[in-house]
Amino acid sequence: MKCFRDPASSARPAMLAILLAGALLPPSVLAAEQPVPIAELVKRTHFHGIAAHPDPSGGIHLATHHGLFRVDGRGLATRVAASADDFMGFTPHPTRPEVLYASGHPARGGNLGFIASTDSGQTWRQLSPGLNGPVDFHQLAVSKADPEVIYGAFRGLQISRDGGESWRVAAPAPDGLIALAASSVDADRIYAAAKSGLLYSTDAGKTWQPAHLRRSAVTMVYAGYDNDVYAFMIGVGLVRTREPALRWELVNDRFGEDYLLHLAVDPAAPQRLYAVTSAPAVIASRDGGARWAPLGATVAD
Repeated sequence: MKCFRDPASSARPAMLAILLAGALLPPSVLAAEQPVPIAELVKRTHFHGIAAHPDPSGGIHLATHHGLFRVDGRGLATRVAASADDFMGFTPHPTRPEVLYASGHPARGGNLGFIASTDSGQTWRQLSPGLNGPVDFHQLAVSKADPEVIYGAFRGLQISRDGGESWRVAAPAPDGLIALAASSVDADRIYAAAKSGLLYSTDAGKTWQPAHLRRSAVTMVYAGYDNDVYAFMIGVGLVRTREPALRWELVNDRFGEDYLLHLAVDPAAPQRLYAVTSAPAVIASRDGGARWAPLGATVAD
């Protein structure tokens, strides 16, 4: 794994700007269906989401500005389908791995609304335009406590309680929202990564409270399958707690100027983590986040 440098506070505004950046290359650049090393893919597009495969072969899905890619354990990426849509929001169904949800922009322009795939990303259909849509959910989360409950941020915090078929605005979204995560123990409990800190709500987003005493920017929050919640805090590192408590422990603070944008936990092996960093890079851990290496490489002992 690369050697990380200590973070410089003057660089943090520029780092956070990456979260909203657009892609650099047209879809035609990624049209080839031959596998591409992940080290090359990071140069060609931006990553907006990640999901781990629960099957023994491992690997991940990467939602990008130019479509959905499947990445195997060797770090080779292949676009799943011909679609080059920009999946700004992306999340898997928590119990049906072949079901994926997304939102964003079609390659031709406009907004996708809330879309779903039931064949691991081969085909997609719009389940709903969303409220005041078609929506463009940049933040999207499915409750592991009740997969019928889905949250998305577009002109407020929207919620669906019927698997994405219909939506209503639950409340205004938190200021400076960067990411959402839905609890695995309570469908009305959600977490928000924001520029002002880490927040949580126990009433489906109507009210928010600090989830951590540190009031620094949080670039990622993720609720796992075994009650673990992860977050990445600028100036702190990767932290974790076990729901419903908010007793955070430091997992890893050796990221230097890099920070995590997206995280996925393998539901079949919760110690196996995958992440997208601001470098950009795609990295993996086999020990719950204590050590990391580029996806496809071996973690040194």
